[in-house]
Amino acid sequence: MTALTTPISRIAPGTLRSAWRVFWYGGRMSYGMLFNWARPSIYIPTVIGGPTFQLFFFAALGSYATDRSPAYFAIGNAVQVSALAGVFGMTMAIANERWFGTLPALLATPANRAAVFAGRFMPFIMNGLLVSLYAFGLGVVFLGVRLAPGSILVAGLALLVTVFSCTAIGALQGAISLRLRDGLFGANLVTMAILLFCGVNIPLNELPGWMQVVGNLLPFTHGVEAVRQAADGAGLGQVGWLIGIEALVGVAYAASAFALFVVLERSARRNATLDVR
Repeated sequence: MTALTTPISRIAPGTLRSAWRVFWYGGRMSYGMLFNWARPSIYIPTVIGGPTFQLFFFAALGSYATDRSPAYFAIGNAVQVSALAGVFGMTMAIANERWFGTLPALLATPANRAAVFAGRFMPFIMNGLLVSLYAFGLGVVFLGVRLAPGSILVAGLALLVTVFSCTAIGALQGAISLRLRDGLFGANLVTMAILLFCGVNIPLNELPGWMQVVGNLLPFTHGVEAVRQAADGAGLGQVGWLIGIEALVGVAYAASAFALFVVLERSARRNATLDVR
C-alpha cells in the first residue's frame, strides 16, 4: 500500500480526542513557534538574566532600607519572577498569533476554542515554574532562604497555583491585545502593578487601604503570602485558605480572558478586524 492509497485518518472536530490533540499539539506548536520568533539566544537570557538581577537588587535594597532579612525579599521576588513567563509569554502567545498572521487561519478552523485557549496555558505555567525554582535556588545558595522540610510540598502547591493565576492574567492581557497596537505595553503595566500592589517587597498591611484593595484583586498577593508562611513551617491547614483564594483569582482571570477572546472573535468575524495591524 503506497502513501497515496493509505486512507487518511480523520478525527471529528467535536470529539474529546480532537480537543485533546488541539490542546496538546496546538500548545506545543505555539510554544515552539515562540522560540523561533524570539530565538533561544535571546529568550533564555531574558528569562534567566532578568530574574537574577531582580532577585539580588530587591534583596540588597530591601535589607538595606528595612530591618527585614534578604531572604524575605528573595522569597517574594522568586515567586514574582514567574510573571515574566506568565504575563509576557502568555500575552505574546495570543497577540503574536495575530501579528504573524496565523490567528485568522486558526480561527477559521472548527477547533474547540477552550482547547485552543487552554493549550496556550500549559507551556507558560511550566516555564514560570522553572524560572521561579531557579530563583529559589539562587535565594537558597546566596540569600539565606530556608524552607521548612515539612512544608516544602505546601510551598510548592502555593507556587504552582500562583503561577497559574499569573498566567491567567497574562491570557487576559493577551486577549485585550487583540485590539491593541502594542500588547506588551499593557504586559509591562501589569508586571509593575504586581510588584507594587501584591506584597512582593512591601507587606500588604503596610500599604494604603486602596492599594490593599487593588492588591487583593490581583494574582500573587495571596500566593506570595502562602509561600512565605509555608517557608516558615506553616502547613496546609494554615495557608490552605490563601491558596484557595489565589486559585479563585486565577480561575476568574482565566474565565474573563476566555470570554473576552470569544467576544472579540465574534466581533472580528463581523467586522474583519483580526488582520488589522
